[in-house]
Amino acid sequence: MTASRGDILARVRAQFGNAPPARLGVAVSGGGDSVALLHILAHCFEVGSVELSAVTVDHGLRPEAADEARLVAGLADELGIPHTVLRWTGWDGSGNLQARAREARYRLISDWAKSTEVAVFALGHTADDQAETVLMGLARRSGVNGLSAMPLRRVMHGISMVRPLLNTSRDDLREYLTTRGIAWAEDPSNNDQNFDRVKMREALRVLESYGLTAQAFATVARNMAQARESLDWFTFLTARDIATVDGGDVALDLRQFRTLPEEIARRLLVHAINWVGGQYKGPRHAAVTQALKSVRAGLSITLNGCHVQRFSRQIWISREYNAVSALRAATGDTWDRRWRCDGRSERPLEIRALGREGLNLCPEWRLTGRPLASLIASPAVWDGPELVAAPLAGRPDGWDAWLVGGEEEFFASLLSH
Repeated sequence: MTASRGDILARVRAQFGNAPPARLGVAVSGGGDSVALLHILAHCFEVGSVELSAVTVDHGLRPEAADEARLVAGLADELGIPHTVLRWTGWDGSGNLQARAREARYRLISDWAKSTEVAVFALGHTADDQAETVLMGLARRSGVNGLSAMPLRRVMHGISMVRPLLNTSRDDLREYLTTRGIAWAEDPSNNDQNFDRVKMREALRVLESYGLTAQAFATVARNMAQARESLDWFTFLTARDIATVDGGDVALDLRQFRTLPEEIARRLLVHAINWVGGQYKGPRHAAVTQALKSVRAGLSITLNGCHVQRFSRQIWISREYNAVSALRAATGDTWDRRWRCDGRSERPLEIRALGREGLNLCPEWRLTGRPLASLIASPAVWDGPELVAAPLAGRPDGWDAWLVGGEEEFFASLLSH
């Protein structure tokens, strides 16, 4: 049975609670789901209560993308909503295209949102997307996180992302658009069998005849999400007991870590790696399993841009030097997406990793109580080849290095997923 317009508006409005954000961004690709979301959001709040902004990301991968952006611009103009097009030029032909494009999309949206002071962004994922994600998780033999699929809300790169259509089917949205004469674009990649999600979409059509519908899988995802919430809460309490944040690194008490249930140990280690490395998607299950074995055996490893080692009766997670060695930033800018350096200088200086050569110029680095692997990956201030300051390695020389999000963010973000 197709949901009525009133049902859809009420369902979406309910996802924002009693106090919707004063400013709300909407990611609109031009496809049916996101076009419907934009139209629904334009009509489900009291007039003037929510200021909407539409954003389209052009990945530069298809010539049709420009036409789709113009379609969105036209719809946004009809609704009186400002529209912005963001362009990605970072595809070099390597890695997983869909994963790289997705990460770039969220990064571009988050950066734009921060620059315009939009704290909440709406995404157009539906119950069908949720079902496909659950199926992909089953194919990967995922645990609770993978089967909980996409959360209604998640903080990514400092911006709250909300998916108000997760309980609404794709068919209902197409019906909503068709009855109102609203046009949308069909992405040809939605029929490309080279993509796993398209294969799962086809599998779902077969499974529906056995009662395994999109709504059934979406219900499984909600049940798993409740289990995940409980696990996240226990992991948060555990982190408060055994984790210390030190200069952007995370140190876990080794003795207490060894006594943790396997799932909690896994979650805590993954969260530490994600937070230190600035990632929102963790390493694969098999990689984490191997990492846990290595750490418990006293071996040092690198994973997702982080260095993990046993140090002074602790498991110490720091940034991996090779992951930051090529990064450069002016002293007024953010380095490695998380560090700022403040100090006085009469000429432009540069922030880059300290490295071993820089560490050799810091005779008191051992007094910091932090491992060498951490210090060589820490931010330092340079004037060409000359080291000016290494605030985290015992040579501040009038400079200070501080985390943009603050150290408390490590604990808070355990519950903000």
